[in-house]
Amino acid sequence: MPQSLSSVLIHIVFSTKNRAPLIPAEVASDLYRYMTSISRAHGCPAHQIGGTEDHVHICCSLARTQTCAKLVEEIKTGSSKWMKTKKPSLACFAWQNGYGVFSIGEEQLNALRKYIENQPEHHARVSFEEEVRELLGRHRIAYDERYVWD
Repeated sequence: MPQSLSSVLIHIVFSTKNRAPLIPAEVASDLYRYMTSISRAHGCPAHQIGGTEDHVHICCSLARTQTCAKLVEEIKTGSSKWMKTKKPSLACFAWQNGYGVFSIGEEQLNALRKYIENQPEHHARVSFEEEVRELLGRHRIAYDERYVWD
């Protein structure tokens, strides 16, 4: 094949530093739009971004020339700087050091979009820690509990 073509969908999850509730409702929509623009600028169009006051979920396509690590770095760095300009109380805003990236199939896209859209309702029943453990288990990712949370 003379062309290089790809279709890779990913689900990215990361929290604020120490899961502090630093994403106020009045800023959240603008934050998600800003993250969408960062993702698009790196050739990785976002299909859905959402979360709660202490974490974010991103569903996007991964460009064939982009790595997950570089995309997450760009989104976290850019959005952290942006958040610090929104309110004086956010001057110390920071994301956790780590992140999770999970592959999804095209047939799972609509379900994941709805799941991300309904994060506030979901977390009325399930904690972020339970959610991450479930994602890691479903994707058969071995982890050490001591190093998952920061």
